[in-house]
Amino acid sequence: MPNYADRLSTIAPFRVVEMLERARELERDGHQVVHLEVGEPDFSTAEPIVAAGQEALGAGATKYTEALGIPALRAAISDHYANQGLEVDASRIVVTTGASAGLLLLAGLLLNPGDNWLLPDPGYPCNEVFVQLVNGQARALPVTFAQQFQPTADLVAEHWDANTRGILLASPANPTGALLAAEELVAISDFAREHDGVTVLDEIYQGLTYPAPGDESNYPSGLALVPDLFIVNSFSKYFGMTGWRLGWLVLPPGGAEALTPLVQNLFISPPAVSQHAALAAFEPAAMAIHEQRRQRFEQRRDKLYAGLQTLGFGLGPPPAGAFYLYADLAPLGLEMDGLTFARRLLEEQHVAVTPGIDFGGNGTSQYVRFAYTTNSDNIALGLERIGEALARWV
Repeated sequence: MPNYADRLSTIAPFRVVEMLERARELERDGHQVVHLEVGEPDFSTAEPIVAAGQEALGAGATKYTEALGIPALRAAISDHYANQGLEVDASRIVVTTGASAGLLLLAGLLLNPGDNWLLPDPGYPCNEVFVQLVNGQARALPVTFAQQFQPTADLVAEHWDANTRGILLASPANPTGALLAAEELVAISDFAREHDGVTVLDEIYQGLTYPAPGDESNYPSGLALVPDLFIVNSFSKYFGMTGWRLGWLVLPPGGAEALTPLVQNLFISPPAVSQHAALAAFEPAAMAIHEQRRQRFEQRRDKLYAGLQTLGFGLGPPPAGAFYLYADLAPLGLEMDGLTFARRLLEEQHVAVTPGIDFGGNGTSQYVRFAYTTNSDNIALGLERIGEALARWV
């Protein structure tokens, strides 16, 4: 056997993948599984986007493109920000092979070996891996229910040290769906700048938001508040293009030029057909479909939230973004942690959920994440089956 790199021993597997694979085994055996685990919209990509992709293939869009993305798509993303009242020049935009590539590129751009980034915990687990791959250090920033699972400037100051290069925030966040208050985003980025650091904001779920009127977190992008943010976004969630593997970055002026050698060496270019298809994502017909689907996600959130609340799960206010509910098992009085709960729920009731330990180590063992990426009938069936399980387990 070859000697594999030591870093592999520090990269934890996704439990959600374990759940998904087992769920598929159960389905092959003839069982109906309710999928509340997968962070992927159940809707197919909107027809105008698919049609644009088919047309692009027919026109021969199968070769490498510009490393930073085709100019037409960079301009379309710039126009998308303009439609929200934001001025973002296309020269600051880099199209990437999914948001994951964007996060890896930013780690390579911003971190030297030994530098550390602050990462909210719970949070998206792959962020830690991106930091480790460039020999940086990932430092957990513990966020709690009392803070609605978003960091404050005071918390950042408490955990910042001489080797901290910056912080990676997310709004809306995975696994909690929480938005970051405008005043905290400004305060955190001000603190980072004053300490020669940077602030990266993951807006992958931007657009999939359901804030109450007047909510201070209801801003179109962090760029409306802090123009020099590093922004990560994606066509996967709001635009429903997960398998097309396409995202984008917004960098401060001059950042795209600095990033170009990394893009050229690591990825050559984003997928050609995906870029041409994504041009249609911003057209009025497609945007109308995205908005209809956003409304359906909000309806699903309300149904799942009410059902879990009735069953006794610990929940904060309804999350204002993404398509997740992050639920505390403690109020149920069960003698099991989230991983055991998820495994038993799948085996005994054929309902798949994600254990909280997928998202860090800050009290996550008592939580599970529910994704409302399935239709209302399935949500109702899932709630019924969960209720049956709790009747036996409590």
